[in-house]
Amino acid sequence: MSSATRIGVISDTHNLVRPEALLALRGCEHIIHAGDICNPAVLDTLTQLAPVTAIRGNNDSGARIDELPEARTFNIGGMAIYLVHDIADVPRQLAGIDVVITGHSHKPLIERRGATLFVNPGSAGPRRFKLPVTLGIMLIEAGEIHAEIIPLVD
Repeated sequence: MSSATRIGVISDTHNLVRPEALLALRGCEHIIHAGDICNPAVLDTLTQLAPVTAIRGNNDSGARIDELPEARTFNIGGMAIYLVHDIADVPRQLAGIDVVITGHSHKPLIERRGATLFVNPGSAGPRRFKLPVTLGIMLIEAGEIHAEIIPLVD
């Protein structure tokens, strides 16, 4: 019997790694950061928990951050994942993509569009307006993927 692969999905940290985020990401086998990292120390902290796949957001520049791509496609647990910061930059044709992960809006979203699951974990960084402070957890098990939004602060 196979166990589920637990993946943390975080975005828009804007230099801030909250202790609540680190707690929520414990036990993840992989962490995906959907951009607006702003400081490479954020990635260093996350990498202490699990391997990290990250892309650059519109507020990202500087040492080590400039090396990150603006979008990438990769596989975890048999699922093809497309990662880009802004949903406006998602290609129209997503053949073979199981999950699209975006950030940028700071608004959490889990929505199935046809065969593709769209996930925006919201923002785990400084609160913006009255938007929630959240991240996402995805579970891949037996060829199925499930996602949930985790609130980090009240």
